Amino acid sequence: MAENPVFERATRFLSALRHCQVLGLQVHSASAEGLTVILPYSEKIVGNPRTGVIHGGAITSLMDTACGMSTLCVLPEFEVCPTLDLRIDYMHAAEPNKDVYGFAQCYRVTTDVIFARGFAYQDDPEQPIAHVVGTFMRMGKGLKGTKGFGGAIKGENQ
Repeated sequence: MAENPVFERATRFLSALRHCQVLGLQVHSASAEGLTVILPYSEKIVGNPRTGVIHGGAITSLMDTACGMSTLCVLPEFEVCPTLDLRIDYMHAAEPNKDVYGFAQCYRVTTDVIFARGFAYQDDPEQPIAHVVGTFMRMGKGLKGTKGFGGAIKGENQ
């Protein structure tokens, strides 16, 4: 299999964020077109114990992470890009005992802001659980105090 630098950078990004580790997020696919992140089903993320339905906060974390990581697909070098705004429209609850996939892509990049959109789904991307749009602030690749984090994403701290 050919090397995929976007996939590798995205995988390192997830491994550097504690909340992503706790949720068990994994990169499913990544390219210049966008990326897909998996939120594995577990009892830890259930919002309603009687039905087994995943808590909306876990899906929000999945989609915020996927949209934020989609900046890795369009920027030539890693930059810190925190969330400025995120809107999620929930279509229906996720089915219990099934993983959730979050796809995101950047559709506009400016000098200061990156615009992203995506959707969460389980079996069929044509039947989304939620749609999301977000904006992410470009803070630059040389941001002071983030050298260790940026180096981890670039694979320099191995």
